[in-house]
Amino acid sequence: MDKVIVIKIGGATLGSHDTTLEDIVQLQKRGKSLVVVHGGGKIITDWLNKQSIPTKFVRGERVTDKASLDVVAAVLAGLTNKEIVAVINNSGGRAIGISGVDGALIQGKISDNEMGYVGTIVKVSPGPLEALLKAGYVPVVAPVSLHAFERPVDAPQMLNVNADIVAGEIAAAIGAERLIFLTDVAGISDKSGKLLSRLTAKEAEALIAAGVASGGMIPKIRACLRALAKTPVTRIVDGRQSHALLGEIEGKGDGTTIYLA
Repeated sequence: MDKVIVIKIGGATLGSHDTTLEDIVQLQKRGKSLVVVHGGGKIITDWLNKQSIPTKFVRGERVTDKASLDVVAAVLAGLTNKEIVAVINNSGGRAIGISGVDGALIQGKISDNEMGYVGTIVKVSPGPLEALLKAGYVPVVAPVSLHAFERPVDAPQMLNVNADIVAGEIAAAIGAERLIFLTDVAGISDKSGKLLSRLTAKEAEALIAAGVASGGMIPKIRACLRALAKTPVTRIVDGRQSHALLGEIEGKGDGTTIYLA
C-alpha cells in the first residue's frame, strides 16, 4: 500500500472539458495503484435547491440536517460516484465505486452539534481498498461515513464527511506514496496572491491562523498535515489545467507542496 497514490477530485471533474478521469485511466494502464476520493458539493447544492432545502456553510463545511443528509448520501454515493465510475470504465479503465459506509471503510461520530450530521473520522479500515487494488481496480470513494461511534438513539446510520479530510485520512491509514488534491485554484497563495510552491507544515498552519488560507482550502491543508504522518508527498494543484494529473505524476506540475521540515 506504500506505492498507492491517493487523488482527491471535485464534483466539477464530471465536466466534459476535464481530463482528470482520462488521466486516471492512463495511469492505471501504466501500472499505477490509485485510490480516488471525490466531492460533489456543487451538485449537492443544486439538488438541495431543487428540493427547496436551504444550504448553510460554517468554516467551509456544509451544515447537514436529516433532510440534507438524505440528499448528500443520494448524490455522493449514488449519482456522482456512479457517473465517475461509469466514465472510467467506459474509457478502458477498471473502477469500482464505494462509499465510506461500505465495508465500514470510514467510521465516524458527530463532530459538532452545530454542524448537524457531519462526521469526524475516528477510524479507517482499509481492507476494502486493499481488496479492490489487489484485484486490479481503482476504488472510487464517496465521502459518506458509517455513524459508528457515540450514535444517539434514532440518529442516522450515516454521516456526511468532508471529502478532503477523507482523502487525508485514507492516505495516512495506508501510508500512501503521494496525496494529490486537484482543485479549482493554482495552489496555496500568500496574502498578495502569489503562489507558494513549497510550505512546511508549520508555515501552512500559520497561513490558516492568519486567515490567509480560508474556506475550502482549510480542510485541504489539514488533510495534508494529517497525511504527512505517513505520506511523504502532499500536493495541492490546479485541476483545471489540461492533463494536470498526468503532469503532476510526471513531475511537470505547478501547485503547492506541503512537507515536514
